[in-house]
Amino acid sequence: MLDSIKIQRRQSEIRQSLAELVGKENPTADEARSMESLDAEYRTNETRFRAALTAEDSERREAGAEMETRSDRQFADLVAGFEMRQIVLALDEGRALSGKTAEVVQEMRNAGGYRGIPVPLAALEQRNTVAADVPNPVQTRPIIDRLFPASVASRLGVQTINITQGSVEWPVATAGAVAGWAPTEGGNVPGPNPFQTAERMLSPDNTLGAHMRITRKALKQAGEGLEQAIRRDMSAAIGAELDRAVLMGTGADGQPLGIIPGAATYGIASTAVGAAASWAAFRAEVVAFMQANAITGASDVSMAFDPATWAELDETLIAGTAVSEWDRLTKHVPAGNIALANQLASGTAILTTSAGGIAPAFLGIWGGVDLIRDSFSDAQSGGLRLTGLLTADVTVARGSQVRILTDIGA
Repeated sequence: MLDSIKIQRRQSEIRQSLAELVGKENPTADEARSMESLDAEYRTNETRFRAALTAEDSERREAGAEMETRSDRQFADLVAGFEMRQIVLALDEGRALSGKTAEVVQEMRNAGGYRGIPVPLAALEQRNTVAADVPNPVQTRPIIDRLFPASVASRLGVQTINITQGSVEWPVATAGAVAGWAPTEGGNVPGPNPFQTAERMLSPDNTLGAHMRITRKALKQAGEGLEQAIRRDMSAAIGAELDRAVLMGTGADGQPLGIIPGAATYGIASTAVGAAASWAAFRAEVVAFMQANAITGASDVSMAFDPATWAELDETLIAGTAVSEWDRLTKHVPAGNIALANQLASGTAILTTSAGGIAPAFLGIWGGVDLIRDSFSDAQSGGLRLTGLLTADVTVARGSQVRILTDIGA
């Protein structure tokens, strides 16, 4: 029991005892001494009560914070025990789900509608297979890392968010206050200027599908091996395509509009270099970021370009020195901020920065993977087809946080 509750109960007992004593017209000496001692104890308890409330307040806040995150931790524990083997057997043989796998599936069905069996994205992370008598560690990381840990989009600072349902929009301020001087004594300062915003939307209009054919031989092999193969294949296929869509999605044929094809739509500045790859070309874009108040130094910039551009930068030496253009670039922009991207067209580079804690672009994912079974297409060979469906969209909040270079080395 909390100390504050104990003190409150004792205070109630003291008040009851005092009420009985003060009602007597001629109290005895013992009763008078008892009233004095009870009164002193009551005043002391008031001080103790305030101190107890102060001490317990921090405990309540800590307990409240724990309660806020307990459900997330519990679900993460369930996902850690999720078995893809059970999903495959349920789709192939109709076997009932059990244990943590059944609980995760039920939770996801309650949160949203799925035609097939829902699979959480966290279940697609790659896990180490070890001997039966050796502990099997499971590494839990943020969702963007679990989906594509080595992706170019994550290196550029693109933020992945999980959306339960509906659309999500970000109002971005485009006009607001104007500061200026009064031209004369008693004159008006400039303005007023209306505060205006533009909305950036993430809508569930784009569906990505990962198709997998499982032979009868694979179905009859060791369950752990089959589970690991399904995790690796589906995770790699979804991760690679999402990464490509963030950068190069056409916005047509069901694809979301990526950063580079959507430069004009998102208000991103695109510059044709038309010259050999050099630090000077990238420096000009870094300066543009600074002039737009997006960064304070070159180290705040992340960039990606194709391997051919890296080779040209590394090969080009400053006249009379052994210093390459690549050395000059990495002197100002840390090498850890630079990614080589095969997804980008030759001679194309993209530069991003996170200004004010806002990511340069957002990848929205609705729910988890909807895994659907097709046991009829390969019925003659006893095989099984699985299709994983994922709804995703891409948007850029502020075009001023992204810059594009083209025709490098032309």
